[in-house]
Amino acid sequence: MKLSQLWILHFLWVLPVIVLVILIAKRRRDRAMARFASRDLWPRLAGETQGRRRFLKMTLLLTALGMMIFALAGPRWGSHYQEVSQKGVDIVLVVDVSQSMMVEDVAPNRLERARREILDFLRVVQGDRVGLVAFSGAAFVECPLTLDYKAVEMFLNALRPDLIPVSGTDLGAAIDSGVSAFDFKSETDKVIVLITDGEDNEGRGLEAAQNAADQGVKVFVFGIGDPSGGPVPAPGGEGGFRKDEAGEVVLSKLEEQGLQKIASVTGGNYVRAVTGDLDLDILYFEGIRSEADLQEVKSGKIKVYEARFYIFVLAAFFLLLLEGLIVVRKDASV
Repeated sequence: MKLSQLWILHFLWVLPVIVLVILIAKRRRDRAMARFASRDLWPRLAGETQGRRRFLKMTLLLTALGMMIFALAGPRWGSHYQEVSQKGVDIVLVVDVSQSMMVEDVAPNRLERARREILDFLRVVQGDRVGLVAFSGAAFVECPLTLDYKAVEMFLNALRPDLIPVSGTDLGAAIDSGVSAFDFKSETDKVIVLITDGEDNEGRGLEAAQNAADQGVKVFVFGIGDPSGGPVPAPGGEGGFRKDEAGEVVLSKLEEQGLQKIASVTGGNYVRAVTGDLDLDILYFEGIRSEADLQEVKSGKIKVYEARFYIFVLAAFFLLLLEGLIVVRKDASV
């Protein structure tokens, strides 16, 4: 036997408490009666009480209550195997970790905002395999496709600008790495979610997107930042801002035009982070999920135990019915 809600059995401690309350109440009632008449006169004044029937009545009531508590605990025994399948999309999150992602034109900064958006995204995904790629001047698969979203969160928390030693931003390498993370033997829809501020130092983003489209991969782009831009913090956490050779503060702007082209050439969508921590969720439900042809990503058999709570409910019902039929007091004699 298995219990689905084992903690409910703690309420069985209510039964001895009820017994104690009943005994205390009986003792107080007897004391009150003793103040008005001697014990010999009680049957004539209040009717004769049959002790055995009273005990049986209380036993039936407590047993019924115990059975109802046990039924709430979800007793199960006997089992059968059930075929289950899980349908979804293969999604690779490709996250920009370049130094420009530390710009604070979105609060608290672009990279932290992206991290929060992804955490919200992982709470709403429905049976999709998710992988993680980090990129700046180079790109690496941090977490392969998995249904274990906690593992993705663990790698997500490690994202920072010094994770990849090659500086710059290479959107082409990012998309290529995202494509390489897919298993093309699987028939599931394949989607890359590119999360970046749009800078492309190598200028290969559109070409890589076209190659991805040729392989049936859609790229949905999530733009992080503001088109008016903001100063890029100096690397190393030393404070201040990065400056160019002329001594001018380097500004990083969200390059939406290029990102829109990347999404368009693959049949994906572009969304900019402007409304709050639900933007990536909107991209998932209104873009990825609505357009995808959901395929089976995991199948197998699970052991299902048969619920038997109704047996104890029925037993409690009949015990309460029997308890109600028992009369413990005869009418008082005149």
